[in-house]
Amino acid sequence: VACLPLACAALVCSACVTGTARIHSAGRARVGRHGRLPINLQAAADSKADPFPELCVFDLDACLWDKEMFEMEAIPTARDTILGSLNGKGEGVVSVMSGQDKISLHRGSLMALQDHAAGRFPGMRIAVASSADTPFAERVGRAALNLLEVLPGLTVWGLLTRDWDGRDVNQIGRQPPLSANKAETHFPRLREATGVRFDRMLFFDDCLWGDHCGKVSAGCQEADTGKGVVAIRTPRGLGEAEWRQGLELYAAEAPAVASA
Repeated sequence: VACLPLACAALVCSACVTGTARIHSAGRARVGRHGRLPINLQAAADSKADPFPELCVFDLDACLWDKEMFEMEAIPTARDTILGSLNGKGEGVVSVMSGQDKISLHRGSLMALQDHAAGRFPGMRIAVASSADTPFAERVGRAALNLLEVLPGLTVWGLLTRDWDGRDVNQIGRQPPLSANKAETHFPRLREATGVRFDRMLFFDDCLWGDHCGKVSAGCQEADTGKGVVAIRTPRGLGEAEWRQGLELYAAEAPAVASA
């Protein structure tokens, strides 16, 4: 198998390394209920390892939200917003219309973003990595991020940039310098923009149009630990169970990374 381009070579053990990729299907999640930490999250919290990722990365289409941006007809504006209950945390923008299509966050996405906004995951920041097909699809996605709300008055985009003192570290699209391969472009650029190591990242992607999770886990690893991005497939979108499963799986890896 050919190794990745030089952009990753100094930082990554590429797909030439076998048996070390951390890829998981969200089919059988072990979940913590009623706001309690799952068992191995609590075990990691009690150890010297940080139980939460330093960077949590979300794909957009069919993962963070329920639509594919390349299928949308129009760029949503403030006139296209739909108000509703934000998980019982007040009324806000729960959906935006693009032509006849309604774009909404998946339930697990909203829960994850709300818990992050509330500071439930110390040391964790967030970003998005999307390989939106066209410049128009990217514009639709960015508009939706600027309209959909996590809490009343706090948009998804507002939360994404709040973590980085107003900087846009997000990697959206596949126009140069990005590409369709997130392992070759999106994640190396995220590492450079954020300073967060691959083995301190958690990634969610639906993988319906290609195995982004497999490519990122195998292709974005740290040379000194042999560990890389923990990746969770969400073929039905990011649900509550998938979100908790991702946190658990990262926590299970955290002690090994810390001791490497």
